[in-house]
Amino acid sequence: MLSRTADNLFWLSRYVERAEALARILEATQRLASLPVAYAGSTNEWESAVNSAGCSAAFFAKHEEATAETVVDYLVFEKDNPSSIVNCFEVARHNARAVRTALTIEMWETINGAWLELRRRPERKLVGEEFTRFLGWVKEIGLRFDGSASRTMLRNDIYSFSRLGMLLERADNTARILDVKYHLLLPEETKVGGGLDYYQWSAILRAVSAQTSYHWVYRQSLKPWLIADLLILNDQMPRSLAACYGDMVRHLDDLSRGYGRQGPSQRIARATRARLENAGIEEVFQNGLHEFITGFIGENNRLGAAIHEQYLA
Repeated sequence: MLSRTADNLFWLSRYVERAEALARILEATQRLASLPVAYAGSTNEWESAVNSAGCSAAFFAKHEEATAETVVDYLVFEKDNPSSIVNCFEVARHNARAVRTALTIEMWETINGAWLELRRRPERKLVGEEFTRFLGWVKEIGLRFDGSASRTMLRNDIYSFSRLGMLLERADNTARILDVKYHLLLPEETKVGGGLDYYQWSAILRAVSAQTSYHWVYRQSLKPWLIADLLILNDQMPRSLAACYGDMVRHLDDLSRGYGRQGPSQRIARATRARLENAGIEEVFQNGLHEFITGFIGENNRLGAAIHEQYLA
């Protein structure tokens, strides 16, 4: 496969996953912001959304304050924000068009239909129930695209590059949401385990579609260390860091067999996977959750760079 084709497939899936993740972040933020004052506390949930999206510096260079209006405008519509939902679908469709013959009909129709729908939609006018429906629509597009790939693609190198992009982005998003919860969303004067903490964790679980899974696995009330265990170390949870890296190792091994050689990307993925397999949640908390996640995000970025250098450049 041409490296250009592999690059298009990789970034197509990354941008679709990123759009869905932004919709999930905004949905969780909207839910937290609508809580009564007694539960909502003194934090700025909308600022936490910008931090979760990883674009706080660029946002505050353009806006003085993180409000519902400014954050929604920046994360959904802003043309100068390369990771806004509108831009994610724009870039995803551009990449899909470049590799049209490598995609199945269902995948192409999903991403092209989403792009056409956004072109028909009036910009910057999402309020109330319309905003909720829009976020649900974005999540539906992500699920349809992911489902189409899983159900219709041949298990070849095209599939592997597509899945690698999605999994790398998914791991990054899960890690960032966890990090923001502990260091930006919860006020310093609020005790972990309090009423505010419970509603915030519940919103985070909903953001990654993990609330039902949590109760199936642990059968307990919400506890921060168990939620972190689910989203970091539990292989059964599709959005966990461990599950993402288990799948990435498998796809990178498939590529190494298909192309007849291994390289840095296989080594980095295996090393990160091994650390996740050998870690215990007690150890993670003792050494610092923030430090663990920061290290993971750095390794995840290193893997992305290694994949680019080895296959996409």
